[in-house]
Amino acid sequence: MSQLNPFDGVAAREYCASRPNVSEEFPFGPDVRVFKVSGKIFALLDFESPAHLSLKCDPDRAEVLRELYPAIIAGYHLNKRHWNTITLDDSVPPDECRTLIEHSYTLVAPKKSKEHRTSGKSKT
Repeated sequence: MSQLNPFDGVAAREYCASRPNVSEEFPFGPDVRVFKVSGKIFALLDFESPAHLSLKCDPDRAEVLRELYPAIIAGYHLNKRHWNTITLDDSVPPDECRTLIEHSYTLVAPKKSKEHRTSGKSKT
């Protein structure tokens, strides 16, 4: 399936890197980009043709996505309950790919504690 703006490895890298406080590392060698937030991995990107993007995912949602899209499988070399791997072959719509990156990022990014959120309020 061809699209004017395919969601390929380059688009995946740009979107992952654009999330707040993200670092891009290569702990597994030069072929696999690892994206972290606060030291925790939320995405792994392999540019092998076609590119593959592994993302953390809520287990129930992960199962639904695997049934819906043949290009989404249980995480390759990862915890198969909590990770999906997407083959970036244009069969998963770009908006869905971005949504899944955001979902993974949100699962991993630190949550603001109640104390931190209310620290600006007076305690009278």
